[in-house]
Amino acid sequence: MKLIETQKAVGHVLCHDMTQIIPGVSKGPRFRKGHVVTEEDIPVLLSMGKENLYVWEMEPGMLHENDAAERLCALCLGDNMERSEAKEGKIELTAAQDGVFLVDTQRLNAVNSIDDIMIATRRGGGAVHKGDKLCGTRVIPLVIPEEKLQKAEEAAGDTPLLSLLPYKLKKAGVITTGSEVAKGRIEDRFTPVIEQKLAPFGITMTEHMVVDDEMDHLLEALAEMQKKDVDIILCTGGMSVDPDDNTPGAIRRSGAQIITYGAPVLPGAMFLLGYYEDGRPVLGLPGCVMYAAATIFDLVLPRIAAGVRLCKQDFVVLGEGGLCLGCKPCTYPHCNFGR
Repeated sequence: MKLIETQKAVGHVLCHDMTQIIPGVSKGPRFRKGHVVTEEDIPVLLSMGKENLYVWEMEPGMLHENDAAERLCALCLGDNMERSEAKEGKIELTAAQDGVFLVDTQRLNAVNSIDDIMIATRRGGGAVHKGDKLCGTRVIPLVIPEEKLQKAEEAAGDTPLLSLLPYKLKKAGVITTGSEVAKGRIEDRFTPVIEQKLAPFGITMTEHMVVDDEMDHLLEALAEMQKKDVDIILCTGGMSVDPDDNTPGAIRRSGAQIITYGAPVLPGAMFLLGYYEDGRPVLGLPGCVMYAAATIFDLVLPRIAAGVRLCKQDFVVLGEGGLCLGCKPCTYPHCNFGR
């Protein structure tokens, strides 16, 4: 920084906050650190008794923090997002609508590995609502070499680091399995839970079948459901390794490509996800979904509802943080489960 006459400070960056006192009216920062002095500021500064100022000297190849934040914001900003104005070197992004928030973790880490640069986001893969904060971008110093921003842009590539996808799936077909339910021995308590969990994502159960545990009957139900106008098929119950729990085998034999049967998540280890040739997902939901407040189903449903096709690795990474602590009362998603 250097000392400069106030009248010659236009275009320079202030090194510290400057307080203005108006007796009997106010006292507070009139100009913030990082402010770029304009012609209109000169009379105000002089009225504050500031004949000289400490400023950063903006040399060629250097960027002011606000300009750098703009460059970082451009690396993040995707569809369905809104941005704030640059303030004190920071820009924030918020959700413009409900949807699932996704982060390209590898590229984000590459950008954040560059000294004096930071992009902080919320955890990706979860549901967000309109107005939710998504990320904040800034550089650490008041001024930064432009070459560091160029390195960040190279690391980020040509597509936004962040994305917010609206929910696409609308109609669900539910197959309730279990001889005890099919024969009326117990009430079906599973289906109402599924409807309740689907509703926040705009998905309605439009088809429902109840079938016993016989393999042939399960296959018939799955074949019939595939003919229905539904976007997703969910099978409830019969997911354990008991000899008469045939749901996983039936889903496999129905023609689905199985992505995973089993997940490193508790509750929800016996979860199954597959896809039919037309891209429709088929899920096998273990019994814990019926009674546990948060399970594997809650962790993956936002992405599935948005039409994101999941792979095996998406489940592998859930192991760290995949243990629900069973807190009372449950605060999911405002907790560490799945994080």
